[in-house]
Amino acid sequence: MTGERFRIGFLPLVDAALPILAHELGFAEREGLHIELVRDMTWATVRDRLLYDHTDAAHMIAPLAIATALGRDRPAVPLAVPFVLGLNGNAVTFSTSLSDAVGLGDTLGDPQAVGAALRTIAAARKAAGKPLRFGVVHRYSSHNYMLRYWLAGVGILPDDDVEIVVTSPPFAADALAAGEVDGICVGEPWNSIAVDRGVGHIALATAQIWRRGVEKVLAMRAATLDERRDVVEALVRALHAAAAHFVEPDTVEASAEILARPEYLDAPRDAVLRAITDRIRLAPGGEPMHYPDFMFQYREAANFPWRSQAAWLYSQMVRWDYMTFDPAQAATAGQVFRPDVYRSALAGSGAPLPGASSKLEGGLAEPIGAGSTQGRLTLGSDRFFDGRAFDPDDIESYLAELP
Repeated sequence: MTGERFRIGFLPLVDAALPILAHELGFAEREGLHIELVRDMTWATVRDRLLYDHTDAAHMIAPLAIATALGRDRPAVPLAVPFVLGLNGNAVTFSTSLSDAVGLGDTLGDPQAVGAALRTIAAARKAAGKPLRFGVVHRYSSHNYMLRYWLAGVGILPDDDVEIVVTSPPFAADALAAGEVDGICVGEPWNSIAVDRGVGHIALATAQIWRRGVEKVLAMRAATLDERRDVVEALVRALHAAAAHFVEPDTVEASAEILARPEYLDAPRDAVLRAITDRIRLAPGGEPMHYPDFMFQYREAANFPWRSQAAWLYSQMVRWDYMTFDPAQAATAGQVFRPDVYRSALAGSGAPLPGASSKLEGGLAEPIGAGSTQGRLTLGSDRFFDGRAFDPDDIESYLAELP
């Protein structure tokens, strides 16, 4: 397998860190791989490169992998996700004028309290014929689903009370500055850049909406996984090693330096460093505050592709595409995530390997020991802001109970 080439598409976001670091720091080379990184500016382009064989795998928003496998917006292509590149790491950022109107302070807002204030403003703007508009990075993104889940949960109906449009991550701060949107839900460093430019105020971290919510994944065509299984497993090991390195406190400065380079994020090093050390500057000129686990990596088997996470994303696709629940499609969505490949790649490594492939999402308020086939595994709180839990074996009942 020496020198096996693997091309990976990515967007300039902090959570593209693992393939970048696996390449730059020799973790891929140690596994006999040569990673080539292909930088793009939109998720649609990342997906299209993958589907048309310009890349072998992609740093991808998790719902887009599921939508692609289900044939949403285009003919279906089976995809496989053997590794999760990170949990959470996004934020909801308001324009400075909306921030003032809502009354945001110098700490992260409470989802319910911010939502109540926003509901009043949204109603007034709708009545005036100028509804609030929020930008998300893709129709099939966790950003879209997290934002919608929160808005609906506080009594604001997406697509009716407010508008939701698509803006590419690198242009999200520009959209705020131009007044094209009143808020954005985007990954780092683009919230921080909006704040540093004086055009935004961070209202919420998405970890406040769903703690430990799945975010970016390593996605590939299922045919690639079948044809190059050994290579894919080597890549999983390289990414896992990069994740272990990434969370070490004494590596963050060097990691930020690498990620900030023009060929990767092309972003201020300080904004990148704040993101990977869970420090968020909420308002222009403010002191960064520490929010633990803002972006979650490595610990608690964070990179394990739980099929229940895929099932939750499918439930939101049904909800917000106004579809009817389909058990066959739910099964297809769940099968995109490949915990079997993750386990096979890391067997014998000492990495904690969950014994189950699915779990109740949102059911943990406190850390708890979990069953594993290898290593000791503890799972931390994964609560949704509204206290609901999601049973992947009963999606229909869950959907029926949602506001």
